[in-house]
Amino acid sequence: MPSDLFLAFVAYAFVTSITPGPNNTLLLASGATYGFRRTVPMILGVTLGFSFMVLAVGLGLGGVFLASPMLHEIIRVTGAGYLAYLAWKMASAPVEGIDRTDARPLGFARMAAFQWVNPKAWIMAVGAVATYAPQERFIANIALLALVYLMVNAPCVTLWAGFGTMLRGILASPLRQRLFNIVMALMLLGSLYPILTAVV
Repeated sequence: MPSDLFLAFVAYAFVTSITPGPNNTLLLASGATYGFRRTVPMILGVTLGFSFMVLAVGLGLGGVFLASPMLHEIIRVTGAGYLAYLAWKMASAPVEGIDRTDARPLGFARMAAFQWVNPKAWIMAVGAVATYAPQERFIANIALLALVYLMVNAPCVTLWAGFGTMLRGILASPLRQRLFNIVMALMLLGSLYPILTAVV
């Protein structure tokens, strides 16, 4: 991959990883609710799950996705429905205290699987492969894209979880926690607007 194209992709990976979206909103909320340590499996699920998705899209799944408008719509509707469900769960979560040990964050497997119904993840992966993977040495380029996303995405999503963790002191009050949960749920729903109106 030419160096100018590589640098452009690193910038693309950074911007798409650091900006608000479903993954980052969920990590922010988890950091605030469960703390950083308990959110680490979610961070790993996002990072590894999405990097694997880039590989899969690059190795053929992306062609199926682009060739089938119906599949695209199914993913968008399924993803939107799941995000709406998560927003409802977030807004209605119990607020007996942020240190409850019986409640659990989504975890590694659920966050890795979530990438496949996350409309923003599909836009990011298909955009990366279509724009930044030259046909010459294509498989090596796809592997490079996945590796770069792994290295860029991890610190970006970690920042969101860390910022959520910093809010824990502010959220000691059940009323503040309830308001925070509602705001996070609304942000999660708001993240659907650009995704569902985007032309992929």
